[in-house]
Amino acid sequence: MRKSRAAVLISGRGSNMMALVEAARAADYPATIAGVISNRPDAAGLAFAAANGIAAGTVDHRAFATRESFEASLDQTLKDMGAEIVALAGFMRVLTTGFVERWQGRIINIHPSLLPLYKGLNTHARALADGATRHGCSVHLVTPELDGGPVLLQAEVPVLAGDTPDSLAARVLDAEHKLYPRALALLASRLQSEETS
Repeated sequence: MRKSRAAVLISGRGSNMMALVEAARAADYPATIAGVISNRPDAAGLAFAAANGIAAGTVDHRAFATRESFEASLDQTLKDMGAEIVALAGFMRVLTTGFVERWQGRIINIHPSLLPLYKGLNTHARALADGATRHGCSVHLVTPELDGGPVLLQAEVPVLAGDTPDSLAARVLDAEHKLYPRALALLASRLQSEETS
């Protein structure tokens, strides 16, 4: 079967990247992880990728004078990997409109809230402060609007009495690790069906 080539962008330990790598081992999974790129050379997830035989590299944003020059190098690295889909997994850089538009419809992000609720940072603390009874995570297509692109899939978790931002974050992260592989498979299958239609 044809497998779409996905590159995963990380900035840290890459736990969602690890979930994607594990899912992509299945023979019937419609995507393969072509490579992992971090904007931080010390990102722990790079060692995991390399240990699992996946191309792992760094495009350090601090080495570039502008966001555009950083993204031009990132874009070239993705092309060199043969990437067809880009999955952001804890990639802590806001991408420019130009970069996002080059990958339109083929770049996804996982966000720790039930979008459109709680875009941006500190989602768990904000949900608790609002007295929310449900919370969760979303995988969405990336558009120039931060956390504003069309949602592909969501997973909901309950907010429990006595929850702290950390305890709620841990529950949401468990849901993320199940949701992201499903969403990548959905996008890969959708793009493949568009190729053949």
